[in-house]
Amino acid sequence: MDRNDLDTPLLPAARDIPSRMKRNLVRVGALLSGRRVRARRAEHKPLRPGRRPQDIVAFALLTVGLAIVLLDIPSTPWLRSLPPQYRNTFSALTDIGKSDWILISTGVICLALLTLEARRLRFRLRMGVAAAWTYLGFLFYTVAASGLLAIVLKWCFGRARPKLYEELGPVAFEPFIFHGAHTSFPSGHSTTVGALAMALALIFPAWRWLIGVVAFWAAFSRIMVGAHYPSDVIAGTLLGVTFTYFSARYLARRRLGFHFTEAGSIRPIMGPVSAGACLRAFGSVLRRRSGLLAGAQSAAAGRVDTAKDEGTGE
Repeated sequence: MDRNDLDTPLLPAARDIPSRMKRNLVRVGALLSGRRVRARRAEHKPLRPGRRPQDIVAFALLTVGLAIVLLDIPSTPWLRSLPPQYRNTFSALTDIGKSDWILISTGVICLALLTLEARRLRFRLRMGVAAAWTYLGFLFYTVAASGLLAIVLKWCFGRARPKLYEELGPVAFEPFIFHGAHTSFPSGHSTTVGALAMALALIFPAWRWLIGVVAFWAAFSRIMVGAHYPSDVIAGTLLGVTFTYFSARYLARRRLGFHFTEAGSIRPIMGPVSAGACLRAFGSVLRRRSGLLAGAQSAAAGRVDTAKDEGTGE
């Protein structure tokens, strides 16, 4: 156990927080600047067929177009024929697509990590802090940026929501109407689900199938609660997935959190072995600190008892 791990406070004094955050942000900026040079020198990994922008646009036009023609019209009458228990069940699942819990949790943790004096920690702890900040920041950025893009597209298309089905029909588009009832396309919740799922699948590739299945039902819930048409959900999911994938490629070219394999796939730089070692090192520090704290509390309690005994003896 490195002595620095015990001397460095996990929660710094309030007066030190602004200076530490400023120093760490300067280091992050310097790191990004240096990696920009590395990206220019790095070997370019061409996109494989099916992942090129033109291929993704073609796939989106095909799937969204088919959904508008074949699925959007019958979806609303079908949903209204289902028992209300279906809607109630999916109402609990649909909140996964809310971005606030993702942005608040990742943002707060990233800010907390910026207050640490990571350079004084030993290697494994320092690597764990850097990886946590990188991946949490990646989650925050992809969810926030793709969500903002979805909002812009909503106002541009101005599609009426399913609640206006009888009045306007399933293909009512009024661009730039700036009304909440005309913000159906694309689905913002599905965009968040797609961005979150893609980011987690890239960070934890061994869990990608489970992540994908959970994401499917979370996105599908937007149809089941009557908030969106199927084409809205498909478009939003594709938007979130695509934005996150190209953001990861940007980082992989700079070897920030991700790297390219020989086949051109994106993989996290920190594998399960390194992640486990970092977690064990962090757990060791916490146990050691807990032991020291318990010892100090016990000693303080002993001094109080001694003082009481002396007072009684007098």
